[in-house]
Amino acid sequence: MKLSQFQFNLKKEDIASEPPTWRDEARMMVLHKNTGEIEHKVFKEIINYFDKGDVFVFNDTKVFPARLYGNKEKTGADIEVFLLRELNREQRLWDVIVDPARKIRIGNKLYFGEDESLVAEVIDNTTSRGRTLRFLFDGSYEDFKETLFSLGQTPVPPWVKEKVTPEDAENYQTIYARNEGAVSAPAAGLHFSREVFNRMILKDIDKAFITVHMGIGHFRSVDVEDLSKHKMDSERLIITPETAAQINKAKHAGKQVVAVGATVIRGLETYVSTNDDVNAFDGWTNKFIFPPYRFAVPTAIVSNFHLPGSTMLMSVAAFGGYENVMKAYAVAIEEGYKFGPYGDAMLVI
Repeated sequence: MKLSQFQFNLKKEDIASEPPTWRDEARMMVLHKNTGEIEHKVFKEIINYFDKGDVFVFNDTKVFPARLYGNKEKTGADIEVFLLRELNREQRLWDVIVDPARKIRIGNKLYFGEDESLVAEVIDNTTSRGRTLRFLFDGSYEDFKETLFSLGQTPVPPWVKEKVTPEDAENYQTIYARNEGAVSAPAAGLHFSREVFNRMILKDIDKAFITVHMGIGHFRSVDVEDLSKHKMDSERLIITPETAAQINKAKHAGKQVVAVGATVIRGLETYVSTNDDVNAFDGWTNKFIFPPYRFAVPTAIVSNFHLPGSTMLMSVAAFGGYENVMKAYAVAIEEGYKFGPYGDAMLVI
C-alpha cells in the first residue's frame, strides 16, 4: 500500500487539546470489521461487548517528563532537549534530540534550571538531530533522577497543545502505568478508569500487561510512498512467560484477546510461534504493521483516532480492513469525534 492512501483532511479543531472530564466518558465508535457496521457509544459501554474469560492486553509503560528547556554555554541561547532513553545509568548518559540541532556541537555544555543546577555535556552526534548527553552531577543516582525529572515537562505533543499544564502529568498517564520508560502515552489506555476495571472484575474479564516503551518514532512522519520501505524506530518490548501463557490460554479457549492500543498490537505480533501463540520476549521490536497483514493474536483492538499518514492508523487499518477504517474515519470527522491522544476511542471487533 501507499502512503497517499492514508491521507485525509483533518482540521486543527478536530484534535482534542484536553481529555474528557472523566476518562471513561469519551465517545467510542464501534466498528464491526466483518460487516463494516458502525455504532456510536460512550467508552464505558465497552464492557458490554465482552464476557467471562476474555482478556484485555494493556501496555503498562510509564511516561516520564522527557522535555527539558535549557541554555547553551557562553551564548545563553535557548535549547530544547527531548530525552529519549537512558543509555548508561552509572555514567548518566542519555540519548536525546536537541532543537535547534545545528548549533550544538560535541563538547558544548548545556545548562538546565533557573539556578543552572543541572549541567550536561554533548559527547556524541548520532544523527542529524540526535545527540548523546552526559549529565554532570555529583550525588546519588536517585538524587540525579529526581533533579532531572523535576526539571522535565510532560511530553504532550505540541500538535495536541502548545502549553503543558501540571494536570497533564496525570492526564497523560494511564491509571495502570508501572514501568518507566515511555516518551509518549499509550493513548488507547487513557480511557480506562478504575470504574471500568471494577466492572471488568464483576464480569470476570481478565487483564494482561505487557511493556512497550513508546518512543518518538511513533510520531515521525513516514517519508516514503512505498510503505514496505519504511523503517520503524525500535522500542523496548517485554512479555513475561506468565503473560504469554495467560494470553495463549484465552486464545485456546476461544475467548477474545483485546489489544489496547497500537503498541500492544505490534508487541503481540512481534514474536509469534508457528501455531500463532504469543512467545515470551525481552528485547527490541521494530515491527511495522500495515495492510495487508494476517493477525495471529488479537481478535479485537481498542484505538484512538490517529493523524493522517501515521503508522498507528496503518496498524488499525490492517486489522479492521482498509476500506472499513478509512470510511469510519470519514464518519468520525463528520460526526465530530476528537482525534489524538486526548481524543475519542474506537473499538474494532
